[in-house]
Amino acid sequence: MLVTEVTNALPGGSSLLRNEPVQARSSARLSGLLDAAAAVIDEIGFERLTTAMVAERAGASIGTVYRYFPDRIAVVEALAIRCTQRLAEKFLEALETSGATTWQAACDAFIEMTSEMYRTEPGFRAIRFGDAAESGVGDDEDRMAALGGAVGGIMRERFGVPENETVARAWVVLAESGHAVLARAHRDRDHPDRPLIEAYRTMTRSYMESVIAAS
Repeated sequence: MLVTEVTNALPGGSSLLRNEPVQARSSARLSGLLDAAAAVIDEIGFERLTTAMVAERAGASIGTVYRYFPDRIAVVEALAIRCTQRLAEKFLEALETSGATTWQAACDAFIEMTSEMYRTEPGFRAIRFGDAAESGVGDDEDRMAALGGAVGGIMRERFGVPENETVARAWVVLAESGHAVLARAHRDRDHPDRPLIEAYRTMTRSYMESVIAAS
């Protein structure tokens, strides 16, 4: 994913960024700032993150940070968007490589991809983007709804899952609950709680089967 795609995903195009990166050098600089923010968040959590910390970890001036981000909340939001985009991309890749032929298999692939992100993607577990009220980021609900809608669209197009308000709501429920359960399962990323992950997988199938059967 090009970091410039973060800009396109932001509300209003780029409302959280002061300047859109239009050149490769600017894009690389923005990527470096987000990487630095992710590393700091992994160490101390998003609540204590400051723009000064981002600048120091990235080896950049504070002015460089403010060139792209008006405040620390904008940094956290941009990082959350990047994580969500990477998750969606990995899910599509997993579907192609696994040869999934049912929505159940696709759900399994999505859960595994999310688990992998918790284990390997810097900043992902910490910002899961926490609670919107705590982080000060107001677009968490819209982002999760968009993720649920994207998953639902893939399930409809590839596996013929019905499309209606009830099913759409179910995907959002699973997106929200999945991040809560998987965040808990990956408190120790080197030793994830596999039984908890499997319990979520079982719940997902049972819940969606009942929703789809009633549609």
